[in-house]
Amino acid sequence: MSSIRLADLAQQLDAQLHGDGDLVITGIASMHSAHSGQITFLSNSRYREQLATCNAGAVVLTQADLPFCHTPALVVKNPYLTYARMAQIMDTTPAPAQDIAPSAVVSPEASLGQNVALGANAVIESGVVLGDNVVIGAGCFIGKNTRIGAGTWLWANVTVYHNIEIGQQCLIQSGTVIGADGFGYANDRGNWVKIPQLGTVQIGDRVEIGACTTIDRGALDNTIIGNGVIIDNQCQIAHNVVIGDNTAVAGGVIMAGSLKIGRYCQIGGASVINGHMEICDKAVVTGMGMVMRPITEPGVYSSGIPLQANKTWRKTAALVMNIDEINKRLKAVERKVGKD
Repeated sequence: MSSIRLADLAQQLDAQLHGDGDLVITGIASMHSAHSGQITFLSNSRYREQLATCNAGAVVLTQADLPFCHTPALVVKNPYLTYARMAQIMDTTPAPAQDIAPSAVVSPEASLGQNVALGANAVIESGVVLGDNVVIGAGCFIGKNTRIGAGTWLWANVTVYHNIEIGQQCLIQSGTVIGADGFGYANDRGNWVKIPQLGTVQIGDRVEIGACTTIDRGALDNTIIGNGVIIDNQCQIAHNVVIGDNTAVAGGVIMAGSLKIGRYCQIGGASVINGHMEICDKAVVTGMGMVMRPITEPGVYSSGIPLQANKTWRKTAALVMNIDEINKRLKAVERKVGKD
């Protein structure tokens, strides 16, 4: 949608309108860059002084911040959540494909629902089932016997291997690979013997997966991604990983095999998580966390050394490298003090 009346926007957002409802909104912008045809939002009252200099045509804010606003406003309880819904209403992103491109290759043994769209050079193999309103972008490959639920969109050049299950209303960004072999090998006197990965990948409903992320198929059991999970760009999800409903995984995360993550967890960017263990529901791992042991209690967990000036970091590193010697000297002092 390229434009909308403020009154109509308020109605769709279930917001309380203050000011000119006939104002035409043509876009959304930040408070410091918005102009008269755009709407912005104030999600933190600490920045309410910016309302005095804001040039936006309208502002989304709370009732507490309304007295400080000199423009038309939409009053809501949660401005940031309203911003998300407002962005969905005004989103002009084109679909990954429209209709079925002449160059798309579709097996006669595939089943396509109503209003399916396939981009140029997409390949749909035998036994594939695509639900209603599925959109497959240009250059995608959908392997044999894979099932994709209604309303799911794949952007260009997504590869989905054989026998994969993807739920409804999912969004998968370009370059992602789902169902590649997990890293399974046995060693025969120094030579690696490949273990065929016989499981699959099961992805629930309303899952979003970022660009260039890889989700490996299971070795014997399946790799499972629960409903409502969001995974950022360039993540590695190894074989037999299970991620619970509504967990969020930020960019660059690496998960080793047979890891089980609970529901409503948040995994910070560039974290590395060991395999063959469990993380409980509602655990939060901050960025660059190195998770080597199970997490059994909800809470916030961190590891690593925050960025320091190089000179300070060198001193910190030297102390860490000598911590065993420092510990021995401390124990010797404690024994001496104890004798005295």
